[in-house]
Amino acid sequence: MTPTPQSPAYASLAGALAALAGAATIIVLFGWHVVPPDSQHWILSGMIGPDPVQYWLGWNFFREAPWSWPPGLNPRYGMELASSIFYADSIPLLAFLFKAIQPLWEVPQYWGIWLLACGALQAWLGWRLVGLATSDPIARLAGALLFVIQPMMLNRLGGHFALGAHWLLLWGLLLALTPGGRWRVPGWALLVLAASLIHSYLLPMVLAFWTADLWRRRGVGWRLPLEMALVPAAGLAGLWAAGFFVLDTGFAGTRERFGEMQMDLLAPINATVWGWLLPTLPDTGHVEVNGSYVGLGALILSGFALFVRPVRRHWPLMVVLGLMLAFAITHRPSFAGHQVTLFPLPERLVEMASALRASERFYWPMAYALMVAGAVGLVRLAGPPLAGLIMAALVVVQVVDLQPGFRRLASYFPPDAPQMAAQLQHPFWLAAAGQYTAIRAVPAANQGPYWEPIAVFAAQRRMVTDAVYLARSDEAAKERLRADVLARLAEGRPEPGTLYVLRDADSLAAARAGQRAGRDALFFLDGIHVLAPDWGDTR
Repeated sequence: MTPTPQSPAYASLAGALAALAGAATIIVLFGWHVVPPDSQHWILSGMIGPDPVQYWLGWNFFREAPWSWPPGLNPRYGMELASSIFYADSIPLLAFLFKAIQPLWEVPQYWGIWLLACGALQAWLGWRLVGLATSDPIARLAGALLFVIQPMMLNRLGGHFALGAHWLLLWGLLLALTPGGRWRVPGWALLVLAASLIHSYLLPMVLAFWTADLWRRRGVGWRLPLEMALVPAAGLAGLWAAGFFVLDTGFAGTRERFGEMQMDLLAPINATVWGWLLPTLPDTGHVEVNGSYVGLGALILSGFALFVRPVRRHWPLMVVLGLMLAFAITHRPSFAGHQVTLFPLPERLVEMASALRASERFYWPMAYALMVAGAVGLVRLAGPPLAGLIMAALVVVQVVDLQPGFRRLASYFPPDAPQMAAQLQHPFWLAAAGQYTAIRAVPAANQGPYWEPIAVFAAQRRMVTDAVYLARSDEAAKERLRADVLARLAEGRPEPGTLYVLRDADSLAAARAGQRAGRDALFFLDGIHVLAPDWGDTR
């Protein structure tokens, strides 16, 4: 029997084709060289900043550590400052998987595999979502491509790998738009668990979709308390396993506060560095201003949402989307870069919201919902066959518009980019790696001077270090460590097997004051002051 568009066999084949198209798009845009797990030069090139190096370090220290409880603890990366694989932004879901199978397959980096998976899942779920409007294969495949070929996701995959998991948002949107079933509660629990093991920014968005769906299905009887317990518990379990709760303080970070990285009201139509068919408009200038443009083709598709009449059962979803949009705009809205504070917020509330300080990202759910509504509106207006051709044309418009963005992506991880040159090149370092098992950076800091070459050197030589870059860190622990190490150095009590990199005048003065004649050596190598305890005994 020949498969038809309504048959399960046809649906499976078409869905697989959409997923392959999504993965192929990632390969075209980023290159095959990022995929092999042994290919690490593109991560360690440092061409787009320290974040990919941070992810690589988190994983490479984590895989050397024994399993712990909770399993996400990462004591080798940070020593007293260490937290967990969660705060290294190394995608705990994959870190757990590849650490578990490490006896069978050692994976130096899994982010290339992750990029492929994000492209495939984004396309497949986009295909499912367009399928709510039509079974036309051209429309569904074209719609799937529009969900992949757009800057909101690609901008994240170009460096903030975990945040590229926009398929979590599409999964949540799909569950919120479709009728219930017996697998619905396990589906939500699995989605929330996955989000908690990928990135904390995406988790509240997923939970918002679940809240809307729960509101829509109010009156589900005895299942309601079970679902209200199970789904949040899945998220808490994932956060606990990944090591989210190991910090007592520092969740808000030390950078921009809530209301300083908000969405400009023109951001959805501001092409910025991504498109060339629409102009670049004034903006607030913060680092997230590239994150809300979806491309001209996707914008045109979203415009067809005007032809969709709101359905009563979707009002909870619309309310939740509106609240997330309000959070993205914040109490300090901006128009073409001009900010105004509508009303003050209590300092305690600002502090709490600052844990999600890059609030512009909360526009993503609305943008995806508008694309789905646009597909529905287009199909209702033009009919399935013509709607499919129009959506295919919109893919062409999208590709043409985003040429500047594609060139930008190609510059992130070029195949010929050299691995970051070792900054610790003096022969001393290799000799020291044979004598010392730990290397400290004094004073302790999160992303302090020389953190990157020290941490990379330690990872490659299987040493432990407190030279770290973490998404969040415990400020109190940092201050305690600073005082303790400075006192040790000044009193001539260095820790056995520990090398010290001295990053300021106070630490250098303390090392000189406590230097033990004939035992400890002070060097100035590669532009860095170093204290090598007991170096004199062995040289």
